Amino acid sequence: MSLRINDVAPDFTAETTQGPIHFHEWIGDNWAVLFSHPKDFTPVCTTELGAVANLESDFAKRGAKVIGLSVDPVSNHEKWAIDIEEVGGSKVNYPMIGDPELKIAKLYDMLAADAGETSEGRTPANNAPVRTVFVIGHDQKLIDRLDTIKHYIQQKTNRDTDGTLAFKLVTLSLQDLPQDCFGQGTLSNAF
Repeated sequence: MSLRINDVAPDFTAETTQGPIHFHEWIGDNWAVLFSHPKDFTPVCTTELGAVANLESDFAKRGAKVIGLSVDPVSNHEKWAIDIEEVGGSKVNYPMIGDPELKIAKLYDMLAADAGETSEGRTPANNAPVRTVFVIGHDQKLIDRLDTIKHYIQQKTNRDTDGTLAFKLVTLSLQDLPQDCFGQGTLSNAF
């Protein structure tokens, strides 16, 4: 089964850098941006997570929560957060999900069902599809999935120091939205 726009985003329970979460409960009445990365401590992923840390208050002003995901364990994320802060200039205050058994990556169709059962021994190249941004509405429905552009640019250029084009599109769009747009029930009301 593939995940499509307007589908209810799959619910899950996971360990994060802020303790365990039940995803739909964590979203609550907010909007959410779930963004994923193939491996901790990679240069592009580090700059992207730093960019999110710098923009977190902009998301919050608009009623949107951000949460990161990597297939590495939470214990690695906690060490990585120090590096992200040094590179990006802001502390990571949003939760980062550990997915070492690849369950969420598979649940969200980022990895094939037969991709294995552990992140142990996997490289960023093995995990390349785990480079996706999901925008989820307050009703827990998938609003957008940005992955095709992101994959293409990263594979062709090998690096984009300001983050990927797909993520830039999300953040630029966010900056142009009125602060209360997410509370209006639909993005179309904001334009």
